[in-house]
Amino acid sequence: SYMLALRGDAEQAGAMFAFHATLDSGAIESDGFSLQVGGDTPMQLKCRLLINAAGLEAPRVAQQLQGMPQHLVPRSYYAKGNYFSCAVRAPFAHLIYPVPVPGGLGTHLTLDMAGQARFGPDVEWIDNIDYAVDPARAAQFYPAIRRYWPDLPDHALLPSYSGIRPKIVPPEIATQDFTIQGPREHAIPGLVNLFGIESPGLTSSLAIADHVAEMIAS
Repeated sequence: SYMLALRGDAEQAGAMFAFHATLDSGAIESDGFSLQVGGDTPMQLKCRLLINAAGLEAPRVAQQLQGMPQHLVPRSYYAKGNYFSCAVRAPFAHLIYPVPVPGGLGTHLTLDMAGQARFGPDVEWIDNIDYAVDPARAAQFYPAIRRYWPDLPDHALLPSYSGIRPKIVPPEIATQDFTIQGPREHAIPGLVNLFGIESPGLTSSLAIADHVAEMIAS
């Protein structure tokens, strides 16, 4: 609902959306940018401002821009976070956030709108984007959850869903910060790259947007 609300606000302000439109290539030109877009309706787009907010694909988008200094483009690392739901009702009416673990926030408990418990995320480093949840990973969840719910029954956890963190540091580096890269860093007018915007990126998305708008205006 949050994303739909943002989309509605953007469309009312005159924005247009093109879904399933992949970026095949791009070039930095004297008066802006030229983008070759594929997908269902291939086209060439020209723009004066380009905000690279492609999430997991942000480094790849930057790599495809001819004229972008490649030494400023970070490498992508994928840290998958798996979630499990519970076949029995959890005896909690509040959220539980344990001490964070390297690369993630620890196996915490959240409740959906119906009060159903959901546990996660863990940290699973992967080479390719894959959102399938391996049921066998539940074995690592039980001891973590039983630290605050000792009576969790065996076989109660069910695969729910997963998300993938857009990391720009390798597993041996536990933490990273957002990288918001503008003309001051790469000397390309009109270009802003957003790298490594993982949690709490969604929570801070409006503040990030304000910051990007200030960068463009300056």
